[in-house]
Amino acid sequence: MPWLDDDAQPLPPTSQALGPGSLAPGLLAAGGRLTLARLREAYAHGVFPWFSPGQPPLWWAPDPRMVLPVDEFRLSRSLKKTLRRFVADPACEVRIDSAFDDVIDACAHVPRAGQDGTWIVPEMISAYTDWHAEGEVHSVECWIDGRLAGGLYGVALGRMFFGESMFARRTDASKIALAALVAFCRANAIPWIDCQQNTTHLASFGAREVSRAEFERHLALTVGAAPVADWTYHRSHWAQLGLDAGPPCPHPDTDA
Repeated sequence: MPWLDDDAQPLPPTSQALGPGSLAPGLLAAGGRLTLARLREAYAHGVFPWFSPGQPPLWWAPDPRMVLPVDEFRLSRSLKKTLRRFVADPACEVRIDSAFDDVIDACAHVPRAGQDGTWIVPEMISAYTDWHAEGEVHSVECWIDGRLAGGLYGVALGRMFFGESMFARRTDASKIALAALVAFCRANAIPWIDCQQNTTHLASFGAREVSRAEFERHLALTVGAAPVADWTYHRSHWAQLGLDAGPPCPHPDTDA
Protein backbone atom coordinates (compact mmCIF):
# COMPACT_ATOMS: atom_id res chain seq x y z
CA MET A 1 0.00 0.00 0.00
CA PRO A 2 1.62 3.32 -1.06
CA TRP A 3 2.26 5.69 1.84
CA LEU A 4 2.12 9.45 1.21
CA ASP A 5 4.70 11.20 3.38
CA ASP A 6 5.29 14.25 1.17
CA ASP A 7 2.63 16.77 0.16
CA ALA A 8 4.29 17.06 -3.24
CA GLN A 9 4.20 13.30 -3.82
CA PRO A 10 1.48 12.55 -6.40
CA LEU A 11 -1.22 10.00 -5.77
CA PRO A 12 -0.59 6.66 -7.46
CA PRO A 13 -2.61 5.80 -10.60
CA THR A 14 -6.12 4.65 -9.71
CA SER A 15 -5.40 1.37 -11.50
CA GLN A 16 -3.29 0.45 -8.46
CA ALA A 17 -6.28 0.54 -6.07
CA LEU A 18 -7.00 -2.73 -4.30
CA GLY A 19 -9.33 -5.03 -6.22
CA PRO A 20 -12.61 -6.77 -5.37
CA GLY A 21 -10.97 -9.76 -3.68
CA SER A 22 -9.04 -7.65 -1.15
CA LEU A 23 -9.98 -6.67 2.38
CA ALA A 24 -10.45 -3.04 1.30
CA PRO A 25 -11.61 -2.86 -2.34
CA GLY A 26 -10.87 0.53 -3.85
CA LEU A 27 -8.21 1.56 -1.32
CA LEU A 28 -5.46 3.39 -3.22
CA ALA A 29 -3.09 4.97 -0.69
CA ALA A 30 -2.71 6.10 2.91
CA GLY A 31 -1.13 8.99 4.72
CA GLY A 32 -0.49 12.59 3.84
CA ARG A 33 -2.57 15.60 4.78
CA LEU A 34 -5.89 16.99 3.60
CA THR A 35 -4.39 20.07 1.97
CA LEU A 36 -6.42 21.90 -0.65
CA ALA A 37 -3.88 20.97 -3.31
CA ARG A 38 -4.11 17.28 -2.38
CA LEU A 39 -7.90 17.34 -2.30
CA ARG A 40 -8.15 19.04 -5.70
CA GLU A 41 -5.70 16.53 -7.16
CA ALA A 42 -7.63 13.64 -5.66
CA TYR A 43 -11.12 14.65 -6.78
CA ALA A 44 -9.97 15.59 -10.27
CA HIS A 45 -8.79 11.98 -10.65
CA GLY A 46 -11.80 10.32 -9.01
CA VAL A 47 -10.15 9.76 -5.61
CA PHE A 48 -11.62 10.75 -2.24
CA PRO A 49 -10.54 10.52 1.42
CA TRP A 50 -12.50 8.34 3.83
CA PHE A 51 -11.18 7.26 7.22
CA SER A 52 -12.20 6.83 10.84
CA PRO A 53 -10.95 8.49 14.03
CA GLY A 54 -7.45 7.31 14.90
CA GLN A 55 -6.61 6.35 11.31
CA PRO A 56 -4.37 8.22 8.88
CA PRO A 57 -6.09 9.64 5.79
CA LEU A 58 -7.10 6.79 3.49
CA TRP A 59 -7.57 7.51 -0.23
CA TRP A 60 -10.13 5.56 -2.27
CA ALA A 61 -10.92 5.00 -5.95
CA PRO A 62 -13.66 2.31 -6.00
CA ASP A 63 -14.57 0.29 -9.06
CA PRO A 64 -17.44 0.39 -9.83
CA ARG A 65 -18.49 3.90 -8.86
CA MET A 66 -22.01 4.98 -7.90
CA VAL A 67 -23.27 8.04 -9.79
CA LEU A 68 -26.60 9.82 -10.18
CA PRO A 69 -27.14 11.08 -13.73
CA VAL A 70 -29.43 14.03 -13.07
CA ASP A 71 -31.56 13.29 -16.15
CA GLU A 72 -32.30 9.86 -14.65
CA PHE A 73 -33.39 11.15 -11.24
CA ARG A 74 -36.54 9.39 -10.06
CA LEU A 75 -39.18 11.00 -7.88
CA SER A 76 -41.47 8.66 -5.99
CA ARG A 77 -45.13 9.62 -5.85
CA SER A 78 -44.86 10.36 -2.12
CA LEU A 79 -41.75 12.52 -2.49
CA LYS A 80 -43.28 14.46 -5.36
CA LYS A 81 -46.30 15.16 -3.15
CA THR A 82 -43.98 16.33 -0.35
CA LEU A 83 -42.07 18.57 -2.74
CA ARG A 84 -45.27 20.16 -4.03
CA ARG A 85 -46.22 21.00 -0.45
CA PHE A 86 -42.75 22.35 0.26
CA VAL A 87 -42.62 24.51 -2.86
CA ALA A 88 -46.08 25.94 -2.20
CA ASP A 89 -45.37 26.88 1.42
CA PRO A 90 -43.85 30.35 1.87
CA ALA A 91 -42.30 29.20 5.16
CA CYS A 92 -40.20 26.63 3.26
CA GLU A 93 -37.17 27.40 1.12
CA VAL A 94 -33.94 26.00 -0.26
CA ARG A 95 -30.72 27.94 0.24
CA ILE A 96 -27.18 27.28 -0.91
CA ASP A 97 -24.17 28.07 1.28
CA SER A 98 -26.06 30.10 3.88
CA ALA A 99 -25.10 27.77 6.76
CA PHE A 100 -22.25 25.57 5.56
CA ASP A 101 -20.66 25.18 9.01
CA ASP A 102 -23.97 24.01 10.46
CA VAL A 103 -24.55 21.57 7.60
CA ILE A 104 -21.18 19.82 7.79
CA ASP A 105 -21.41 19.69 11.60
CA ALA A 106 -24.87 18.14 11.38
CA CYS A 107 -23.68 15.62 8.79
CA ALA A 108 -21.00 14.59 11.26
CA HIS A 109 -23.22 14.42 14.34
CA VAL A 110 -26.89 13.82 13.49
CA PRO A 111 -27.42 10.09 14.24
CA ARG A 112 -28.13 7.70 11.36
CA ALA A 113 -29.94 4.40 11.65
CA GLY A 114 -27.47 1.53 12.00
CA GLN A 115 -24.43 3.78 12.47
CA ASP A 116 -22.65 4.37 15.77
CA GLY A 117 -20.03 6.85 14.60
CA THR A 118 -18.97 9.10 11.76
CA TRP A 119 -16.25 9.26 9.14
CA ILE A 120 -16.46 13.07 9.11
CA VAL A 121 -13.64 13.52 11.60
CA PRO A 122 -12.46 16.97 12.81
CA GLU A 123 -9.62 16.98 10.27
CA MET A 124 -12.18 16.42 7.52
CA ILE A 125 -14.45 19.20 8.79
CA SER A 126 -11.54 21.65 8.91
CA ALA A 127 -10.30 20.77 5.41
CA TYR A 128 -13.70 20.98 3.70
CA THR A 129 -14.56 24.19 5.55
CA ASP A 130 -11.36 25.74 4.19
CA TRP A 131 -12.24 24.42 0.73
CA HIS A 132 -15.72 25.92 1.06
CA ALA A 133 -14.08 29.30 1.70
CA GLU A 134 -12.35 28.86 -1.67
CA GLY A 135 -15.75 28.48 -3.37
CA GLU A 136 -15.48 24.83 -4.45
CA VAL A 137 -17.46 23.12 -1.68
CA HIS A 138 -21.15 23.91 -1.28
CA SER A 139 -24.07 23.14 1.00
CA VAL A 140 -27.64 22.72 -0.21
CA GLU A 141 -30.02 23.45 2.65
CA CYS A 142 -33.70 22.79 3.39
CA TRP A 143 -35.19 25.48 5.63
CA ILE A 144 -38.61 25.26 7.33
CA ASP A 145 -39.99 28.08 9.49
CA GLY A 146 -36.59 29.75 9.51
CA ARG A 147 -34.81 26.66 10.85
CA LEU A 148 -32.33 24.38 9.12
CA ALA A 149 -34.24 21.12 8.68
CA GLY A 150 -31.78 19.14 6.58
CA GLY A 151 -29.24 19.37 3.82
CA LEU A 152 -26.15 18.06 2.13
CA TYR A 153 -22.72 19.20 1.08
CA GLY A 154 -20.32 18.32 -1.70
CA VAL A 155 -17.48 19.36 -3.96
CA ALA A 156 -17.97 21.21 -7.25
CA LEU A 157 -15.16 21.12 -9.81
CA GLY A 158 -15.98 22.45 -13.26
CA ARG A 159 -19.31 20.85 -14.20
CA MET A 160 -18.99 17.90 -11.83
CA PHE A 161 -20.55 17.64 -8.37
CA PHE A 162 -19.21 15.14 -5.85
CA GLY A 163 -21.77 14.45 -3.14
CA GLU A 164 -20.29 13.92 0.32
CA SER A 165 -22.93 13.59 3.02
CA MET A 166 -26.46 14.59 3.99
CA PHE A 167 -28.58 14.86 7.13
CA ALA A 168 -32.19 15.42 8.17
CA ARG A 169 -33.79 16.82 11.30
CA ARG A 170 -37.27 16.77 9.75
CA THR A 171 -38.91 14.03 7.72
CA ASP A 172 -37.75 14.03 4.07
CA ALA A 173 -35.61 17.17 4.54
CA SER A 174 -32.48 15.53 3.11
CA LYS A 175 -34.52 14.18 0.18
CA ILE A 176 -35.80 17.69 -0.52
CA ALA A 177 -32.22 18.97 -0.51
CA LEU A 178 -31.17 16.22 -2.93
CA ALA A 179 -34.08 17.00 -5.25
CA ALA A 180 -33.10 20.68 -5.14
CA LEU A 181 -29.50 19.78 -5.99
CA VAL A 182 -30.69 17.74 -8.98
CA ALA A 183 -32.84 20.66 -10.17
CA PHE A 184 -29.88 23.04 -9.77
CA CYS A 185 -27.57 20.68 -11.64
CA ARG A 186 -30.03 20.31 -14.52
CA ALA A 187 -30.33 24.09 -14.77
CA ASN A 188 -26.55 24.52 -14.80
CA ALA A 189 -25.44 21.70 -17.12
CA ILE A 190 -23.96 19.48 -14.40
CA PRO A 191 -24.81 16.02 -15.76
CA TRP A 192 -23.67 13.71 -12.93
CA ILE A 193 -23.59 13.71 -9.15
CA ASP A 194 -20.94 11.39 -7.71
CA CYS A 195 -22.37 9.19 -4.95
CA GLN A 196 -19.16 7.21 -4.29
CA GLN A 197 -20.60 3.96 -2.90
CA ASN A 198 -23.63 1.87 -3.88
CA THR A 199 -26.61 2.05 -1.52
CA THR A 200 -30.19 0.97 -2.07
CA HIS A 201 -31.32 4.40 -0.88
CA LEU A 202 -29.44 6.18 -3.66
CA ALA A 203 -30.43 3.55 -6.21
CA SER A 204 -34.08 4.32 -5.45
CA PHE A 205 -33.48 7.83 -6.83
CA GLY A 206 -31.96 6.54 -10.06
CA ALA A 207 -28.29 6.32 -9.07
CA ARG A 208 -26.39 3.50 -10.74
CA GLU A 209 -22.93 1.99 -10.93
CA VAL A 210 -20.44 2.78 -13.68
CA SER A 211 -16.95 1.42 -14.16
CA ARG A 212 -13.99 3.38 -12.85
CA ALA A 213 -12.84 3.85 -16.45
CA GLU A 214 -16.20 5.36 -17.47
CA PHE A 215 -16.21 7.57 -14.39
CA GLU A 216 -12.73 8.88 -15.16
CA ARG A 217 -13.67 9.54 -18.80
CA HIS A 218 -16.59 11.62 -17.54
CA LEU A 219 -14.30 13.55 -15.19
CA ALA A 220 -11.95 14.34 -18.08
CA LEU A 221 -14.86 16.05 -19.86
CA THR A 222 -16.40 17.88 -16.91
CA VAL A 223 -13.82 18.80 -14.24
CA GLY A 224 -11.98 21.20 -16.53
CA ALA A 225 -15.15 22.86 -17.82
CA ALA A 226 -16.11 26.40 -16.83
CA PRO A 227 -17.50 26.31 -13.29
CA VAL A 228 -20.97 27.48 -12.33
CA ALA A 229 -20.76 31.22 -11.73
CA ASP A 230 -23.78 31.65 -9.46
CA TRP A 231 -24.42 29.17 -6.66
CA THR A 232 -27.81 30.60 -5.74
CA TYR A 233 -30.95 28.51 -5.58
CA HIS A 234 -33.85 30.17 -7.37
CA ARG A 235 -37.44 29.00 -7.09
CA SER A 236 -37.48 28.74 -10.87
CA HIS A 237 -35.14 25.76 -10.57
CA TRP A 238 -38.03 23.61 -9.35
CA ALA A 239 -39.41 23.68 -12.89
CA GLN A 240 -36.55 21.32 -13.79
CA LEU A 241 -38.48 18.66 -11.86
CA GLY A 242 -41.87 19.64 -13.25
CA LEU A 243 -42.91 21.33 -10.01
CA ASP A 244 -45.14 24.39 -9.77
CA ALA A 245 -46.38 26.15 -6.65
CA GLY A 246 -49.73 24.93 -5.36
CA PRO A 247 -51.87 25.71 -2.31
CA PRO A 248 -50.04 25.79 1.03
CA CYS A 249 -50.01 22.48 2.88
CA PRO A 250 -48.82 21.36 6.32
CA HIS A 251 -45.09 20.99 6.91
CA PRO A 252 -43.52 17.51 7.06
CA ASP A 253 -43.83 15.98 10.52
CA THR A 254 -40.94 16.29 12.93
CA ASP A 255 -38.88 13.10 13.18
CA ALA A 256 -39.29 11.05 16.35
